[in-house]
Amino acid sequence: MAQSETVERILDAAEQLFAEKGFAETSLRLITSKAGVNLAAVNYHFGSKKALIQAVFSRFLGPFCVSLERELDRREAQSDRKESLEELLEILVEQALAVTPRSGDDLSIFMRLLGLSFSQSQGHLRRYLEDMYGKVFRRYMHRVHEAAPSIPPIELFWRVHFMLGAAAFSMSGIKALRAIAENDFGARTSIEQVMRMMVPFLAAGMRADSGVADPGLVQAHPIARRNALAMPTKG
Repeated sequence: MAQSETVERILDAAEQLFAEKGFAETSLRLITSKAGVNLAAVNYHFGSKKALIQAVFSRFLGPFCVSLERELDRREAQSDRKESLEELLEILVEQALAVTPRSGDDLSIFMRLLGLSFSQSQGHLRRYLEDMYGKVFRRYMHRVHEAAPSIPPIELFWRVHFMLGAAAFSMSGIKALRAIAENDFGARTSIEQVMRMMVPFLAAGMRADSGVADPGLVQAHPIARRNALAMPTKG
């Protein structure tokens, strides 16, 4: 078996099992059994379970962030105009759709894993993603802040996570939701259509009047190296 094929089989198996069972409940032996490789192959290519988890996330986020950074560069070079929240969310939709799919479930599985990363203790993952992709997400969040300058930073942090929660729920269960919609309304909805329908809904939530009344929260600002897209995990 070619080395690259072995890596892809391990990543495919890990991705599916992490999404189905969670990070803690998925052992390396389960992954090797599903992938049809031995434990030595996992250790050789990844070195540890933590590194394998990081590699699973990077398989989607790597090309996504390259595409996102390229788009931000293009927009900054062409115009100084501030985008609306709808336009900024459309950027994320376009970059997600631009990632070359390996199967029809790539985005759904990734969003399920993203949801799990918030609910399960994976502090190493937060640190890794901050080191690898924090720069481009901070650039993006700077533009979001410019589009909603009246929202206090701490409330913007929470609103971004409310947005991610809605997106993760909707996209991780997209097959079931599309089937329900087709049964109830007699119309098929593509994944792209669903993502584009989310844009005005999420933008309205991001744009809503502030609900923060506490002066201490209004004046709170991010500390070094933290940003509104950082995952609040532990460990």
